[in-house]
Amino acid sequence: MNYSTLKKGLALSFAALVGATTLASAQDSTSTSSSAKVFGGRGQYRTWSVGVNAGVLSPFVVIGGSNDFTNQDLNLGYGISLKKQLGHAFALQGNIFRGKISGTNKDAVNGSQFGLRSFETEVGYAADLSGVVNVATVDFLRRENAVNFFVSAGYGLIAYAPKTVSTSGAEFDWKGTVGEDRDKDYVKEAYIPVGVGVKFKVSDRVAFNLGYTMSFVDADNLDGVYAKATTKDKFSYGYAGLEFSLGSKSKPDLQWVNPLALMYDELKDPSLRQEVEALKNRVSNVERSIEDLKKDTDGDGVADQFDKCPGTPAGTAVDGSGCPLPKMQVDSVAGTATGYEPIQFEFNSSVLKTESYPILDALSSRLRENNSKVTLKGYASSEGTAAYNMKLSKDRANSVKTYLVNSGVNASQVAARGYGEANPIASNDTEEGRIQNRRVESSSN
Repeated sequence: MNYSTLKKGLALSFAALVGATTLASAQDSTSTSSSAKVFGGRGQYRTWSVGVNAGVLSPFVVIGGSNDFTNQDLNLGYGISLKKQLGHAFALQGNIFRGKISGTNKDAVNGSQFGLRSFETEVGYAADLSGVVNVATVDFLRRENAVNFFVSAGYGLIAYAPKTVSTSGAEFDWKGTVGEDRDKDYVKEAYIPVGVGVKFKVSDRVAFNLGYTMSFVDADNLDGVYAKATTKDKFSYGYAGLEFSLGSKSKPDLQWVNPLALMYDELKDPSLRQEVEALKNRVSNVERSIEDLKKDTDGDGVADQFDKCPGTPAGTAVDGSGCPLPKMQVDSVAGTATGYEPIQFEFNSSVLKTESYPILDALSSRLRENNSKVTLKGYASSEGTAAYNMKLSKDRANSVKTYLVNSGVNASQVAARGYGEANPIASNDTEEGRIQNRRVESSSN
C-alpha cells in the first residue's frame, strides 16, 4: 500500500465526512441543555467517554527525518481509549493500542543497508496518557458545534519485539533469544505521542474520529537496528474510530458545549427575567415614595409630609414648619418696615441660624420695594470682655448686612453698628436672658 495514496484517501474521507456531518447536524440538531449553568460545575455534564479505533502503522512520520530503512510498509493497528473531559476545551485521555510496524531497504543500493533487507516489529502494547485540546470550542459563532478539531500530546510506555532479515537472508527474532526469561521477549521503552485530528458529531452519544499520531521512542532499536548515524526511532498511527459518551442522557456532553451560547441562554432565563422585572417594580415604588415626599400642595416650599399648616395661601411667608410668619407692622406715613423679630445667634457666634432666613427675606423684600434704609444693631451677652463683645456684636450686624446685600439690597441702604453688651433686653444673670441678648435688631432710618 502506497503512503501517498493513503494520505489522499484520508483527505477525501475528511472532506466527505465534514459535508455529511454538517448536513446531518443542520437537519437534526440536538439541544445542548436548558438546565446547565455556566458556573454550575462538571456534574451537570457527561464527561466520560470510551472509544475504539483502527488504522495503519508506519515507521515513517509526516514531518520527515532520517530512517534506518528506505521503504515503509503500512500495517494494521487497533486500540481503545478512555477519556475524561475536564473543561469545554481540555480532556485527559488514556490510550492502548497494538499492531505491527515493518519496512524494507528495497530502494537502497543492492536492496540493503546496515546489513539488513527488512524488519518487522510486533507491538505487544503501547499505553499512554495524553492531554487533548478541542480547538473548535473557541468557535463562539456557532451555537452548537458539529465538528471539533483537536490536538494532543502525552507520555507512554511501549513494549515491542523486532525481527530482522539480513542481506544474506538470515533472520533474527528478538523473541526467544534471551533464554527462559520470557519478560525479555519484549523491549520496553518510553515514548511521546503527538497528534492531531478531527471529530464529527454523529449523534448525542456517538462521535466519529479521524486522527494522526506521531510517536517518538526513547530508543534506537524499534526496527532492530542500532545505527549511530541516525536519531532515535519513531513511528506513526493514522486511524479512524468511534467514541461513545457515557452518563445520563439528560445531561449534555461537555466537549460539544459552547460556553458563550450557554451564558447567553442563562441571561435569557425566564426566572432571571422575572427577578429583573420584580426589581424594576420595587424601584418604581421607591420613586413614587420619593415623589410623595416632595409633594407640596400649597406651594409654600414645605413638603406636605412636614407641613404643619397645610393650605397656606399663595405668597404667604412661612417658617420651616410651613406656618405663616408674624405679619410686619408698616408705618403708613414713612413706608418703612418696623417691628421685625430680632435675629438670634448662638453663644460666641456670628453665624446666622436657618430659622432667621424667613425674617431676613421679608426685610430684604421690603427694602427693595421701598428703597428705604435700615440700621442693623448688633448686641452680645455679658460673657467675655467688653472689647471682645463689641467686636462680636459688630460681626453679628455685618452677617445680617451681608445676607441682605446678597439678596439684592443695595449696600448703601444698610448700616451696621455694634453695641456690645449695651441695651440688654433681658437679665444677663440667667441663660435664658443671655440667649435673648445675643441678637441683631433692625430700625428704619
